[in-house]
Amino acid sequence: MAKEQVILVNENDEPIGLMEKIEAHQKALLHRAFSVFILNNKNQIMLQQRAAGKYHSPLLWTNTCCSHQRKDETSIQAGKRRLHEEMGFSVELKELFSFIYKAPFDNGLTEHELDHVMIGYFNNEPVINKEEVESWKWMGIEEINEDIQQHPEIYTAWFKIIFDKFYHHIEAQKI
Repeated sequence: MAKEQVILVNENDEPIGLMEKIEAHQKALLHRAFSVFILNNKNQIMLQQRAAGKYHSPLLWTNTCCSHQRKDETSIQAGKRRLHEEMGFSVELKELFSFIYKAPFDNGLTEHELDHVMIGYFNNEPVINKEEVESWKWMGIEEINEDIQQHPEIYTAWFKIIFDKFYHHIEAQKI
């Protein structure tokens, strides 16, 4: 099986090449990514706890799912694919915004991503892929905001950055 590749991009989100995912993270090169936030009808976000076997950030809590687009795949297509692979369900997704961030990890890898943030709605229980996801839970938006302040060590580095952007976006938009 071929190693997963990411799409290297410039700051305008224009593709400039492909590279193996691990190499892009080792070299901290800017690449395209996406983050999905699933909300229920109580305005709670579905969080996932990353599986213990993940090569970085194992057992930390993060947004519903996130990953990288593949060549010739739109952000929405990628979000739907990965949501189904990790959480076992499919919903319509809407892209809210995109932004660039950089988050280094203790293991020498760095996330340097142009992240497309998407939202979808779901009111049932997921069927999680235990190779990817250890656990999941619903949390209120304000509850997450407070918990990140009190317990930042239990959340992924990128989630803290992305959630702050998401939180301010929904406050401005009143989603």
